[in-house]
Amino acid sequence: MLSILYGDSILQGILYSFRRCPYAMRARLALQLCLPESSLVLREVVLKNKPQAMLDISPKATVPVLQLTNGVVIDESIDIMQWALDQNSVFKNELYSDLIKVETDQLICSNDSDFKWALDRYKYSDRFEHNENYYREKAHLFLVILEEKLSNHIFLMGGKLSLADLAIFPFVRQFAHVDKEWFEQQQQYNHLNIWLTNFLEGDLFMTVMKKYHAWEPDSINIKFPVVS
Repeated sequence: MLSILYGDSILQGILYSFRRCPYAMRARLALQLCLPESSLVLREVVLKNKPQAMLDISPKATVPVLQLTNGVVIDESIDIMQWALDQNSVFKNELYSDLIKVETDQLICSNDSDFKWALDRYKYSDRFEHNENYYREKAHLFLVILEEKLSNHIFLMGGKLSLADLAIFPFVRQFAHVDKEWFEQQQQYNHLNIWLTNFLEGDLFMTVMKKYHAWEPDSINIKFPVVS
């Protein structure tokens, strides 16, 4: 990759992100873990007023978008996460080892398809055919799988953090926040609640959730990953 000096670091690209988007969130989690400090420029996006610079490189107009310094554009969150792992062999071996790769991919696929479908409708049930409880039950089918895994170990794939945890956590967080009081009272999600709380209170999540003003062409560059 063509890299350029950026202060004391090597600039590898520009990341367009939106703080609360679960797809952007999981991309930031992986990048924060795997890349050296200040490897990227972070551009916070307002979804109602997306910058033309982002639309020019990714007409699909969704975040996250990573534009590398060699011109390559990666605009799917899971692909950005995979790219981040490719930059750091140590973390790749820990988060996405050959032993857990197939199961990890299957779990993320279920999250991104059936669970995400139910989650969107649970959040905005008044826009869809069925009521909130119907879509909550559909989402439950995936959550009980996570609960079972977490009843055996503290992370989804075992005793260590994995790509699955990083990729799925933001969506479980979003589900829990639809009705936070209800979710926290569910004994059927005891282990899931502990897992979620540990993420929410952890330094990694706190770091990637720092607030920034929306990017404008004349904005001062925000360096990312940041010092936690």
